[in-house]
Amino acid sequence: MKRLLYDVGMYILSLGALFMTPFVKKMRHQVKGQTQTYLKLYKAIRPDDRVVWFHAASLGEFEQGRLLMELVRCNHPEFKILLTFFSPSGYDVQRDYEGADIVCYLPFDTPENAHTFIKLAHPEIAVIIKYEFWFNFIRKARKANCKVYSVSSIFRPDQHFFRWWGTLQPLPQIDHFFVQNQQSADLLTRHGLRNVSVVGDTRFDRVIKIKQRSANLPVVKTFTCGKQTFIAGSSWQPDEQIFIPYFNQHRDWKLIIAPHKITGHHLSELSQWLSDRKVLFYSEITTEDGQQSVDDSVLRNAEVLIIDCFGKLSSIYRYGHLALIGGGFGAGIHNVPEAAVYGIPTLFGPNNRKFQEAQALLECGGSFTFNDADTFKTLVDDFISHPDTMTAAGQAASQYIYGNAGAVDKCYKAIFG
Repeated sequence: MKRLLYDVGMYILSLGALFMTPFVKKMRHQVKGQTQTYLKLYKAIRPDDRVVWFHAASLGEFEQGRLLMELVRCNHPEFKILLTFFSPSGYDVQRDYEGADIVCYLPFDTPENAHTFIKLAHPEIAVIIKYEFWFNFIRKARKANCKVYSVSSIFRPDQHFFRWWGTLQPLPQIDHFFVQNQQSADLLTRHGLRNVSVVGDTRFDRVIKIKQRSANLPVVKTFTCGKQTFIAGSSWQPDEQIFIPYFNQHRDWKLIIAPHKITGHHLSELSQWLSDRKVLFYSEITTEDGQQSVDDSVLRNAEVLIIDCFGKLSSIYRYGHLALIGGGFGAGIHNVPEAAVYGIPTLFGPNNRKFQEAQALLECGGSFTFNDADTFKTLVDDFISHPDTMTAAGQAASQYIYGNAGAVDKCYKAIFG
């Protein structure tokens, strides 16, 4: 009965998505992309090809699986790599990812879609990164003698798998779980699933690699000119309404803002909130090829730098002394390890409990949470008054990231030998 209800729900979900396409741009992109999936598979995969299938819900999960894909690409040229996304926010950014032979959307998890997809792709190995255990796709893959692995997954008792109204049916189909923490392993074991290894979070390996490959940004270095610098990464309006008034009162600090939404309206809002500050926009001080287009004196005299482009934030953190990670007053915080790997303390809002790395960094003293302007002020005032405390917190953050690296190699050796 639960399986029947699940399938009916998938049909309703797919029809609802189709109905919403005229009104929701993101849904329109997703449905259009899904209609092209089978043609892509038909053209790109021959019957005698050997295929490894990686599935990432969105961009964050892709980053967690990226190094594992790169290892397979480097060491196993006999495999074609198929990468699927469910979310447009992942597919749109990585549709041309060179580490995969085929990048496409995963259709809705109906029995017919799963049958056609697995028949065309015929993967030998499937790697599900962190989330999205689609029952029909997993079941069809297993019936086709495909090994299915869960990498960097994390489980909590409140997930639907473990609720009285939920179902465990996708999980017993997994050949092996490579989970982030012992709590996830214990939860799975209590429900009879013993094919589990605790390896940690592959994201730590990824942010270390990103740091090693990070670009030198002379424009940002000249802007900071050795002064204490606060970086707001992927900030949302509720974050900005807290830290901007604070740093408007502490003008001896340089302020770098990389907003999550880079729209004309939001950039105008930021300009208004900073109307009495000397503000620069990254796009205005660099040429199309990233070269500096203003005098050094302009950069040094500026107080605020707004990053109105994508792809720079992970390299910019290297120039900071304290960072805020946005999203803590909304759906959830963004990528904390991306900043912590540089040895700087991170601050974020209250919606952080579902993020294992954030909880661990809070516990080790590398991160701190604030609920409002008053708690933010208390935290930052303490750091300003006691710089040694800020330095120690940064060291704790870096030690945590490096001390928990190695998950990618563990997964790779276990799956691919």
